[in-house]
Amino acid sequence: MSMFNLPDLGEGLQDAEIVAWHVAEGDHVVVDAPLVSVETEKAVVEVPSPRSGYIKHLLGKPHERLKVGAPMVEFDDAAHVDTGTVVGQLDAKPETPPPAAPKAATVVAAKPTPPPPSPAANGARAPASPAIRALARERGIDLNRITGSGPEGTITRADIERVSASGGEKPAGAKELVGIRRSMAINMAKAHAEVVPATVWDEADIGSWWTGHDDVTMRLIRAIAAGCAAEPILNSWYDGQAMTLQTMDRIDLGVAVDFEGGLIVPVVRDAGKREPSALRVDVDRLKTAARARSVPLADLRNPTITLSNFGMMAGLQAALVVVPPQVAIVGAGRIFQQAVLHEVASFTFTHVLPLSLTFDHRVATGGEAGRFLKAMIDDLQKSA
Repeated sequence: MSMFNLPDLGEGLQDAEIVAWHVAEGDHVVVDAPLVSVETEKAVVEVPSPRSGYIKHLLGKPHERLKVGAPMVEFDDAAHVDTGTVVGQLDAKPETPPPAAPKAATVVAAKPTPPPPSPAANGARAPASPAIRALARERGIDLNRITGSGPEGTITRADIERVSASGGEKPAGAKELVGIRRSMAINMAKAHAEVVPATVWDEADIGSWWTGHDDVTMRLIRAIAAGCAAEPILNSWYDGQAMTLQTMDRIDLGVAVDFEGGLIVPVVRDAGKREPSALRVDVDRLKTAARARSVPLADLRNPTITLSNFGMMAGLQAALVVVPPQVAIVGAGRIFQQAVLHEVASFTFTHVLPLSLTFDHRVATGGEAGRFLKAMIDDLQKSA
């Protein structure tokens, strides 16, 4: 027998959630055939088989989270009668290829996973063995409010242990957070616990260039570069435990992308020094990949500052969340018209872009934040 553990997926990721198995117990797989899709806090990753052989046990179920290094698949090295069930592409040679090291994980969109059987309802008897029913009674757990993870929805001891560990069964209709939303909940709680946030708000008069069809995102990126030039401390990483600050030489800009499954923040590299045309191509590529859940992990790591252009949907101002080790996040609200009074007692109308800068007050001062925002406004108010 040999065991395959969840490999290191890189980027400092510590665990992953099983999305879907691509094999079943008893299957014969060949090296590099897809074994399982797992979801990290950054993307959906397809893990290939490290070797050829028969699958004896799959050690995890869909929506279960595993730590890096945890057992995932047990291979059976004993002789087998061929049943014709083969997963992957067989070589022309009859012999079994030797074991190989795991290939680097490939980011893919998750295959649809059928929903788990619903808990018993309308008086139906929950599927469970007498021993499991006795264990549930002992722990005061209502089996009719548990979704079983066993065959055909059978409730297992592991299901009872899971419910016990969580403090009891979930209320009827409650759903456990999984995937991106689970990661978002964890990251936001971490940010709330660590960061001391403060926010400054202001507005930029963009009437000299905005016609309703201009590329606001590219102008915002240019303005953020101007802000970072004026106050580089806002483009930094801060380690609160070590009390160390690293100010970055380049701007790796996280761009928040909203989609049906939650929020993904791909990273535009060296955003302060590239031509707008190249930046636009990169931003479009990353947004498309984010919504398809196929962003390479390399494009999701280590932003130095983040932009949230939430005004594309709604909202004028916002106090956003700084995710450590970053120090700042820029928010852009909904563009609106505003009347301007002239000395001759006449009015004209201009277009105004609301801005916010939320920063970690453990690191940056209000003066530094104000000068950063002022540099952004000055750049945005230029006609070109």
